Amino acid sequence: MLFLFLVFTSFAVTAELDPKSNAAEHWVHNEFQPSTLTLDEQMQEMAWFTSASQPFVGMKIRVVSERIATHWYEASTLAKAFYEITGIHVVHELTGEDDVIKKLSAQIMTRQNLYDAYINDSDLIGTHFRSNAVVSLSDFMQLEGESVTLPTLDLQDFIGLKFTTGPDGHLYQLPDQQFANLYWYRHDWFNRKDFQKRFRSRYGYELGVPQNWQAYEDIAEFFSEDIKEIDGKRIYGHMDYAKTDPSLGWRMSDAWLSMAGVGDKGLPNGLPVDEWGIRVEGCHPAGASVERGGALNGPAAVYAVDKFIYWLNRFAPEESIHLNFTQAGEWPGKGLIAQQIFWYTAFVADLTKPDLPVVNQDGTPKWRVAPSPVGKYWQAGMKSGYQDAGSWTLLKSTPLKRQQAAWLYAQFVVSKTVSLRKTLVGLTPIRRSDIDSEVMTQRAPHLGGLVEFYRSRGRDVWTPTGTNVPDYPGLANYWWQYISQIIEGKVTTQNGMDNFAAAVDEHLALIADNNGISCEPKLNPKSTREFWLEKTGAPKQQITEQAKGRTLQYEEAINVWK
Repeated sequence: MLFLFLVFTSFAVTAELDPKSNAAEHWVHNEFQPSTLTLDEQMQEMAWFTSASQPFVGMKIRVVSERIATHWYEASTLAKAFYEITGIHVVHELTGEDDVIKKLSAQIMTRQNLYDAYINDSDLIGTHFRSNAVVSLSDFMQLEGESVTLPTLDLQDFIGLKFTTGPDGHLYQLPDQQFANLYWYRHDWFNRKDFQKRFRSRYGYELGVPQNWQAYEDIAEFFSEDIKEIDGKRIYGHMDYAKTDPSLGWRMSDAWLSMAGVGDKGLPNGLPVDEWGIRVEGCHPAGASVERGGALNGPAAVYAVDKFIYWLNRFAPEESIHLNFTQAGEWPGKGLIAQQIFWYTAFVADLTKPDLPVVNQDGTPKWRVAPSPVGKYWQAGMKSGYQDAGSWTLLKSTPLKRQQAAWLYAQFVVSKTVSLRKTLVGLTPIRRSDIDSEVMTQRAPHLGGLVEFYRSRGRDVWTPTGTNVPDYPGLANYWWQYISQIIEGKVTTQNGMDNFAAAVDEHLALIADNNGISCEPKLNPKSTREFWLEKTGAPKQQITEQAKGRTLQYEEAINVWK
């Protein structure tokens, strides 16, 4: 500690004479507030960046991320601050998540340095740890990157490291932003005594936060077909989207099947079968079809897809089948939606704007987020939903000096000097210290339950795609293409999922022939469906019983997270 103090002191003294110190002081006082650090601690951290970046002054680096509020802030504000404090110019490009993956895949395949760093979802962790193309940050921070690794990075303060760590124990990505997929509902409508009385009379239990899919379905029916109108406007008990578009794939692959209960128990992902229905034996993918021990075309998966289509067609606005992810995200803000089972908290910032019909005059929301209801195949000990963890990724095909410069920028935008301010802008927290801060306590009543979620164990059981998926870029497109055929009525759900599972098995077999990856697929031989369905765990036998709806009042539902 004495050494670090002397280092920081030395940096600070040197930096006082440098225009970059003036820039740091300007940014710390005028932009990077509030912070969990004191002003002196912030200035020491900025002085370290100024000093450590000296060998890279004048360089221009290129990074790319998806287009959400957090990354807009990084590209438009933090990249400029980083340049003024370090002298390293950053071109921070924003594009669609699908395009980020294409660019990353292109660099891996061509080994040409297209970008110096990527912020891509930790859903690719199963690809990254197998590929031998991604830098192990665990090694990098101790070896080539030691001189450019921030002494106050404090890895243990990050809440999502388990999502970005491979089965080999190596950290491959550094979380930059996280958002979860939660249940969203109109708290004010649910609290109306007349609605509560009518619901109780019709369904025999209380109107509240649904704990299972049957209750969600009952509530959707109640608002869409019983209430129908509020203040003269048509309202709906369910919202979703289903346009034939890559985002339809995320709608299904982001843990929808695990919420139904397709996979096995295990956190952050089910073992040996996870939400993609892929079985692993050891670290080797062994098949997605039931015939090979997977669950992608099992009874639970068919149930999950059938419920998605049934609710979409019966309870959602007529337009929803033609909407993609972004277009559907605007709908809850219109004030016409009673609940949405699958709602990304990346939209919290948009749904707290003061002029919306879903926001009270005092700025508090009329809506709340709560734990997502689960399907009839779900069991305690399984993941409960999805969490997106956009994370910094360095590729081995990037020259070392460019890796080091990009690593400095990556650490800058997640540093404690910057991260609380960034969290308040984008509402995508990554650090415990920010979540537990007094500032977040004060903001909590305005964020509809977001702070309560991130202070609970919910942040550990809402998880990204796991390590069972060995080739996320190659397999992700299968989701929307095969699911869209089912939605459009071209095939039955069972036949569509059979085709889907067979295609995934075929892709796994192709990967198995690639000698360049570790933990490669080793497919199980085909057996009868009965052989696997009679075993314990996933794939699971069909459950024919109809569950009774269960609800909890909001305060009780939140306690489930604790």
